[in-house]
Amino acid sequence: MSEVIDFFFHAEKHLEWFITNYHGWVYLLLFAIIFCETGLVVTPFLPGDSLLFAVGALAAQGWMDMRIVTPLLLVAAILGDAVNYAIGKWIGPKVFHLETSRLLNKKHLLKAHAFYEKYGGRAIILARFVPIVRTFAPFVAGVGSMTYSKFAFFNITGAFLWIGLFLGGGYFFGALPIVQRNMKLVILGIIIISVLPIAFEFLKGWLDKRRAKAA
Repeated sequence: MSEVIDFFFHAEKHLEWFITNYHGWVYLLLFAIIFCETGLVVTPFLPGDSLLFAVGALAAQGWMDMRIVTPLLLVAAILGDAVNYAIGKWIGPKVFHLETSRLLNKKHLLKAHAFYEKYGGRAIILARFVPIVRTFAPFVAGVGSMTYSKFAFFNITGAFLWIGLFLGGGYFFGALPIVQRNMKLVILGIIIISVLPIAFEFLKGWLDKRRAKAA
């Protein structure tokens, strides 16, 4: 777990090492990370926003080619959600009836389900910007009644916004000397902003429970 946390905060350094030693294989690595983070409900811990920003920053410095990495990660994000939706449609109803599961965290599933119920189809787009929920929302959409054509529209739209914002942000701002000197703080800021919706919902739920007990 400590290795995962270290990768979150020093993604650019790890990627520089990987590129130096394995060159073009870094594109396959990035595709796999983004695909698994969005496509497999058992890997919600993989980096998303911070990784995209770091990749954009490295591309601006010449470590990678934006003409290759941009469409590649777009495909990974879209394909990941599509596979997650298909898995949810196939096994989802059975999973929701299990009280415990070695592979899936039911609490995360229920939170994603509540997120989906609250925002409807927009949840697929909004979930792109919320860690953990991003991984479970497509699965929940597959479990629910959302038609694939409708899901595909939100999936593609969300992927373009997510990849464009963080990868583009890293490319345009990551090469600035002040950002490079404070990359760890920038990544920390991205992570904090990303988890704020989850923290807000947790606090809101806790306050609602306290009010209910007081009543």
